[in-house]
Amino acid sequence: MRGSAVRLSFGWRQRLAVFLMAALPACVNDLQSEGPSSAPADNAVFGRAMTPGTSGAGNYLAGRFAQNQSDLGVASDYLARALQYDPENTELLQRTYLSLAANGRLEEAGAVAKRLLTYDGEAAIAALLVAEQQAKAGNWGAVEDTVTHLPNRGLNTFMIPLMSSWAKAGQGRIDAALEALAPLAQNSNFATLHDFHAALINDLADRPKDAERYYRSTLAGSGGSTLRTTEAAIGFYRRIGQNDKAIELINRYRQEHPEGTMLNDKASGARTIDSARAGMAEALFDTAGSLRQGRASELALIFARMAVDLQPDFPLAQVMVADLLQGLGRLREANAVFEQISSSSSVYWSAQLRIAANDDDLDEVDAAIRTLERLADQHADRPEALVTLGDVLRRHKRWSEAVAAYDRALANLGPARREHWGIYYSRGIALERSKQWTRAESDFLRALELEPDEPHVLNYLGYSWIEQGVNIEAGRQMIEKAVAQLPKDGYIIDSLGWAFYRSGDFGKAVEVLEQAVELHPEDASINDHLGDALWKVGREDEARFQWQRALTFDPEPELKQQIESKLTVVPQGTAASPDKNATVP
Repeated sequence: MRGSAVRLSFGWRQRLAVFLMAALPACVNDLQSEGPSSAPADNAVFGRAMTPGTSGAGNYLAGRFAQNQSDLGVASDYLARALQYDPENTELLQRTYLSLAANGRLEEAGAVAKRLLTYDGEAAIAALLVAEQQAKAGNWGAVEDTVTHLPNRGLNTFMIPLMSSWAKAGQGRIDAALEALAPLAQNSNFATLHDFHAALINDLADRPKDAERYYRSTLAGSGGSTLRTTEAAIGFYRRIGQNDKAIELINRYRQEHPEGTMLNDKASGARTIDSARAGMAEALFDTAGSLRQGRASELALIFARMAVDLQPDFPLAQVMVADLLQGLGRLREANAVFEQISSSSSVYWSAQLRIAANDDDLDEVDAAIRTLERLADQHADRPEALVTLGDVLRRHKRWSEAVAAYDRALANLGPARREHWGIYYSRGIALERSKQWTRAESDFLRALELEPDEPHVLNYLGYSWIEQGVNIEAGRQMIEKAVAQLPKDGYIIDSLGWAFYRSGDFGKAVEVLEQAVELHPEDASINDHLGDALWKVGREDEARFQWQRALTFDPEPELKQQIESKLTVVPQGTAASPDKNATVP
């Protein structure tokens, strides 16, 4: 995923994900079709008033089609309309509440789920959704009753302790809450999760000794040292006046996550979880992360939606919702969620970069540029926005503007370090395309100084030398090194084939370029190169075929003109070749 991804996965989530995926078929009855029920009909419309379509079947089919297209809003509307025609159909009830929940319409989804429970009292996700709505209303006794009456199997063995413990905490019954949570400690898959929530409950109840014990156990547990747990513990230590321990955790996290930039080490000592409602949101968020690890993205979206519904200012859950929407191709909906993240959050910067990347993918380039320029103005000391701006401009072939953006980024970076090689490489591409070869060559060589033998840089520089007719042997050797590292990269293999062509070894060029075409049969330039090589070895009909084939792949105007010229004139000498670099991202 371009953009800065937020690392949300816990080590214990990976193990828990396996458990959940194995458990879902046994416990999630509301995802299985059970056919019509004999329950009494109720034609009430849940949530919003809607005008029915021409038939229940038509609305149902339209809803299913919209679901297949990941259009959550349209799917929800049509399925809710279909439900008016067949309110006793449990399969339709299931699909409708799940679709509504995935779309973020949780109040409506809860009403449908509550109705499903009158037909199937063991429908796990429906019950959890109802419990979430009860928690949102502050009805903790109802929450406890809803979840503790579920059968203790599958998903429920994990969710019942979490939900019931926070329901008891919401009633001020702290000892009972910890007792309800205790079964999780007996399972190695859940031990770290138990310790984290035990720390949060004790912290909320002003029991600092017990809270510290469980925070320490969490951070020492398998996969327990995460952004979320670390920030919670840092806040705890600052709140109780032990800032030295908070600094120790900050330093430890930065050592373990040197690439991480989202840790808010200047945060106050405010509690991460300041209410039972926030604690239950945390439990739902943790479940969403586990479901996501198990590749159950649609269910993960529902649980993440519930977490945000309980605690609207929950940046990591908001990022997860947006990321899952993005994975479904719903970029505008994802951006709407990213936009809701507070500017004071440690993930705000990352979210804004994701908004710009999504705008770029939506071909709203000017919006992406405005966002990145704003970020660059706000934080001149952080180069990510300017590097991303350069990448956006480069992808849209605005070469000179891209060079200017990279120039500004590199000016802010100070002395070059190894991890900067990619910026020099990217600027080199923009410089080469804007006809500034001297600077471009310098950047490619600088990138190789920082990251020796990097295959894409070797390929680009080697190919460029060969195209210019200079350093041909050195260029070919560079490309051969690149091929040795990436033997299945058709673009780099094309460069090697072209190196043989330019050195006059046309037979070898044909052999290598045929391999490149097999790997990327849809690339106009590679097909053109093969045509040129075939022409040189006397296989003229095959050469014409490759040139004609290249034209079917929508080549760029300059390449198209050159290919058409070859097909029209068919010279008896060397076929002209267009300028081309195979490895531009």
